[in-house]
Amino acid sequence: MSIDVKMAWRNIWRNPRRTILTISAIAFASLLLVFMLSFQFGSYETMINSSVKIHTGHLQVQSAGYQDKKSIRLVVPDPDTIGKILNQIQSVEAYTFRAIAFSLVSSKKRTYGSIVIGIDPVREAKVSTLKSLMRKGSYLAKDDTDQVLIGSLLAQNLKIDIRDEITILGQGRDGSIAATVVKVKGIYSSGIDDLDRNSIHMPLKYFQDVYGMYDAVHEVVVTGKSLKAVDGIKAVLNTGIKKINPKLPLVVLDWKELTPGLLQSIELDLVSGIIFYFFLILVVAFSILNTFLMVIFERTREFGVLKAIGITPGRLTKLLLIESITMTTIGIAAGIIAGSLITLYFQGHGIDISGASDILVQYGISGRIYPRLSLLSAFIGPGIVFIITFLAALYPALKIRSLRPVEAMTYV
Repeated sequence: MSIDVKMAWRNIWRNPRRTILTISAIAFASLLLVFMLSFQFGSYETMINSSVKIHTGHLQVQSAGYQDKKSIRLVVPDPDTIGKILNQIQSVEAYTFRAIAFSLVSSKKRTYGSIVIGIDPVREAKVSTLKSLMRKGSYLAKDDTDQVLIGSLLAQNLKIDIRDEITILGQGRDGSIAATVVKVKGIYSSGIDDLDRNSIHMPLKYFQDVYGMYDAVHEVVVTGKSLKAVDGIKAVLNTGIKKINPKLPLVVLDWKELTPGLLQSIELDLVSGIIFYFFLILVVAFSILNTFLMVIFERTREFGVLKAIGITPGRLTKLLLIESITMTTIGIAAGIIAGSLITLYFQGHGIDISGASDILVQYGISGRIYPRLSLLSAFIGPGIVFIITFLAALYPALKIRSLRPVEAMTYV
């Protein structure tokens, strides 16, 4: 250990109370950054997975233009071919087929416009949380035909309950009239008002018969085994579709394109978080700046004596920077360790948000959020703290260079 390091270590503990307070401030800031960044990244993953499993999936294969126009004529003509590609991708957790039409839905008392969605009951249960959202009645069985599931708000508006009949009137894919009478088998509540107020689910085969779809669908909905697998699945799907038929007008859309509002919410939250972290780091930086300005005032005569006996200004600057780096490193190390331990605890147990805000409920988050500790969340915040505090300590350290020995030794 060099003499400069020994001197710096001795000088740090000249005023133990001030040193402990400074290190504690750095440690607390680092702890807070590690935990909050892990919480943010974990909540984003939870938000995305919860949202896509209610309806959209991580990815969808659609006809080009369907996402914007929602025309019943824009279809995936042979969904089984897409299914064969998906069966070969190991990172795919599940997939299903859906067909969608806008129709008038009537009970004995009222009529409302609604989205009618044809689903494969077996596949749908593996892709979405629809089956777990049932509040009355039961989920669709494999062999059901003229039975439907209806959103709770739409059921209230139509003044109907399970086993009641409703009439559906719409337009088929070929332009013909699509009309049928069905019974309500179950009522679901997702917590997303738009979905609960405007949607009905019926068996896919029955939908295809009523709306003249033949074997075509509008969406092939895919969920991956993890969020990280989405880009890989998308690339393989695009390649597979081009091999089948390069002229087939199909597109693969990921969750960012399917739910742009969700992505914007995440970006907005991240920006607001960065602003908060910036002010937190700024407070710590001023704490370091104040500490070392006080050091200079208290040790001005000492610095004057050292310069008078031949210690160079550069060596004095180096000495103060070693003191700064040592305190900062101790504080950051303590903060990372404490922050990681706290994060790992909540990563295993979760944070209860049963009283979640309306915004979170809209994305299907109403239970627990699990922080996700990663190298990024553990080191990016403390790393910025280190850089900012080093720069804050640089000013008082450089200030020593301008001290004149005679004036410094007579400083009171």
